[in-house]
Amino acid sequence: MKKSDFYFDLPEELIAQTPLERRDASRLLTLDKTTGAVAHHHFYDLPQFLRPNDCLVLNDSRVLPARLLGHRSTGGAVEVLLLRDLGDGKWECLTRPGRKTQPGTALSFGDGELTATVVDAIADGNKIVQFHYDGIFLEVLERLGKMPLPPYIKAELQDQERYQTVYSRELGSAAAPTAGLHFTKELLQQIADMGVKIGYVTLHVGLGTFRPVKEDEIEDHPMHSEFCIIPEETARMVNETKANGGRVVCIGTTSCRTVESFADPDGTLRAQSGWTDIFIYPGYKFKCMDALVTNFHLPESTLIMLVSALAGREHILNAYKIAVENRYRFFSFGDAMFIADGLDAGSAE
Repeated sequence: MKKSDFYFDLPEELIAQTPLERRDASRLLTLDKTTGAVAHHHFYDLPQFLRPNDCLVLNDSRVLPARLLGHRSTGGAVEVLLLRDLGDGKWECLTRPGRKTQPGTALSFGDGELTATVVDAIADGNKIVQFHYDGIFLEVLERLGKMPLPPYIKAELQDQERYQTVYSRELGSAAAPTAGLHFTKELLQQIADMGVKIGYVTLHVGLGTFRPVKEDEIEDHPMHSEFCIIPEETARMVNETKANGGRVVCIGTTSCRTVESFADPDGTLRAQSGWTDIFIYPGYKFKCMDALVTNFHLPESTLIMLVSALAGREHILNAYKIAVENRYRFFSFGDAMFIADGLDAGSAE
């Protein structure tokens, strides 16, 4: 398949720059993955589309405040984005300005509370940075770091917690698993009270999630790797749900990629951890996931290819066309979709 098969025209003003005041007040477009039927709702309506024997799978990864703004020893400004923990205070980083942060450059952040030295430059332009600090690095980072918002968000985030899900707990992502941003603790409790099981996996989202597909033939795209964990309790919950005829509903493409990476061919899930570079596009046969809550994705991205594998490219592009016509908000702080079978075409708006 061609990259251009997944193009759609998106007006720039529909890219959400800030979160809504109320998390679950975002809109929810429902898409029947078999018929293509579309309907308009709000995210707080999600419980009406769930069944008591369903199981939600959520990604509990928490975003590192991995963007550090500081100065070089010459006094010039510097921006450092943490990418990968190499141990002993060393990180692989993106640095700006790149050509002025060569090995040997000294850096300072937060009036000297955190200092660093660029120790190496690697092939793709990234730098190896050695940090120097007192205490616990992640606590220093919580004080000095900023959220590494996606490149299409230009507005400053006033409340850093709004780029975290309310259930985030495992620190390690470079970007939020954004489908989960719509949930409130109250909505999750309402869903649990219905008899829907709620399980958690961890996938630490890498910046590769924003890497554009450059190859014309999508099969040639090199997929980035991300680390994920499936706990024993979640594996058991998913397997019981399958055995009882319930649906496994993944919250976000990261949860989907986690369970699909490690499920046996018959859909059985086992507790394990490891790296995944799974690339899901049309033609893929889902082993474990039955339904998906997801945001609206970039044209020609690996994520729109994933949802097209679930609901069909034509159904997805038609749903996106309707979303644009109805002025839905797109991307990380935007509105959501629920993709499943057997959805009523009646609209709540």
